[in-house]
Amino acid sequence: MTEARIRLDAVDVVRDDRRILEGIDLDLSARRIAVIGANGSGKSTFARLLNGLVEPTAGAVSVHGLDPQRDRHEVRRRVGFVFTDPQAQILMPTPAEDLALSLRGIDRGERERRVAETLAEHGLAGHADAPASALSGGQKQLLALASVLITAPALLVADEPTTLLDLRNARRIGDLLLAQAAQLVVVTHDLELATRCDAAVLFEDGGVAAVGEPAEVVADYRRRCA
Repeated sequence: MTEARIRLDAVDVVRDDRRILEGIDLDLSARRIAVIGANGSGKSTFARLLNGLVEPTAGAVSVHGLDPQRDRHEVRRRVGFVFTDPQAQILMPTPAEDLALSLRGIDRGERERRVAETLAEHGLAGHADAPASALSGGQKQLLALASVLITAPALLVADEPTTLLDLRNARRIGDLLLAQAAQLVVVTHDLELATRCDAAVLFEDGGVAAVGEPAEVVADYRRRCA
């Protein structure tokens, strides 16, 4: 079995002559990892390194023993990515069609069974054939998350998945994320959610300011913001 480990060695990311990340060294093996920090600190760029959406300018990235650039196809198969805005992720007219798209290439009968099970599991069975555009914000984020979870990723990366949600839906999505068997990296401004993880990383000005036990890292972040 491949070890669930995320490693970054001396990673820099430069875009348009602007240094977004600099000298990032991380070795993470906790099952649930929170990534916190101010807007523009480098959190989302870090998250996108993990599935190859961003290429490092310097240094090396290893995700479960794979290089996200060199092993792009396998990494995309193993790493599921949930965006902040579900509209960026919902591609098909209805929830059933959107989930089925994630299972393209699978036998039709098996695909239909898994789609039905997933819709029921996430409380979307009654909306299976309704326009996805008519779903509430919470339902859209559930659908976006379900479209990733249905592929059974080994690593789930969620980039601020609760930012656009009200408190009740944010809690629901947070609970769902933390309950997954897959390793989780969640970029979040929800410090309560962060403290429920097993480890936390604090980004500041493109670097890692702290890493460790979530309550301690969150307390460090609060002091820096005071």
